Amino acid sequence: MKKIMLLGSGELGKEFVIAAKRMGEYVIAVDSYDDAPAMQVADTREVIDMLDGKRLDFIVEKHKPDIIVPEIEAIRTERFYEYEKNGIQIVPSAKAADYTMNRKAIRDLAAKELGVKTANYRYADTLEGMHAAVEEVGIPCVIKPLMSSSGKGQTIIKTVDDIENSWEIGITKGRGDKNEVIVESFIDFEIEITLMTVTQKNGPTLYCPPIGHRQERGDYQESWQPADVSDSQLKEAQYIADKITRSLTGFGIWGVEFFMARDGVYFSELSPRPHDTGMVTLAGSQTWSEFDLHLRAMLGLPIPELKLERAAASAVILADKESHSIPEYEGLEEAAAYPNSNIRIFGKPFTREYRRMGVALTYDKVGSSTEALRQKAAEIAGKIKVR
Repeated sequence: MKKIMLLGSGELGKEFVIAAKRMGEYVIAVDSYDDAPAMQVADTREVIDMLDGKRLDFIVEKHKPDIIVPEIEAIRTERFYEYEKNGIQIVPSAKAADYTMNRKAIRDLAAKELGVKTANYRYADTLEGMHAAVEEVGIPCVIKPLMSSSGKGQTIIKTVDDIENSWEIGITKGRGDKNEVIVESFIDFEIEITLMTVTQKNGPTLYCPPIGHRQERGDYQESWQPADVSDSQLKEAQYIADKITRSLTGFGIWGVEFFMARDGVYFSELSPRPHDTGMVTLAGSQTWSEFDLHLRAMLGLPIPELKLERAAASAVILADKESHSIPEYEGLEEAAAYPNSNIRIFGKPFTREYRRMGVALTYDKVGSSTEALRQKAAEIAGKIKVR
């Protein structure tokens, strides 16, 4: 049995803990608030600010985990190098976790060091600098905090009048302690995909069937598998994913995001862990869910096969207001009546506007219409109201 410390305990962490417990592992779930979803299924919990390096050091020394698994961005990741030197396995690696917790590090690695095709981009740490960056990149453009999750702080600038508001949102809604944003040119893409990539200790790198997804406010709203991409696009995406993950090193699953455009394949972002769009794999769309794959890869267990088993789609269930009361869900009976479907309520103890509270899943045999499955998933999600 391994002792695993999970840093970040949201819905992705919850599914990972369930996978780990099924394999007999011991899990310490850590987050900034109590009763986070993964804490509800873990062996024990800690509530700390993970940007407080001393508190992070304290709980690592207290629990002495064999493995540390980051689930969020807002962590003092530079501490990971010392933990790794002391024999703790960081998943996928200290370098991977540190680089990908900050958009600046991963974007510069991809574009400047590895020569990967990305959107044109600039950084800005002042409002004046943002005006200059927008002028260089051009309008429309996308503004993102250097550190954030679930699209927090992301906006689109359509006119120069949007700049000041986007700057304020970017520096106040992101995570971390740096007031800096990335300004990206807008890519006119045909489809946006996540290529879940599995790096193994004792086997070849594996690629899940591509997952298509749609975002609003920079946050995932629906995903489907498989995505309709050409063989040449898929091979290019796999080549780029392999190049970046090899550079970052380590073992586990990576959510590598791409824009598929008429003029080529653009690398967008990378998460060194299960990805929100990959929740579609909970519908049994492939041999192993992304959570089982992450666990197996980090433990060095064999993954004998990985293939598409079903066509599937997911749609998020959102809260529409902020409340600190325990959420209640209406419409579950009607939503649960749909055939070839499932519902996962995450168990978050409070709501805020647009917060993901659950997901609707639909599936059918391989070759079925993903468009029909998407419509069905959205319909099911729409039946459920969070109160």
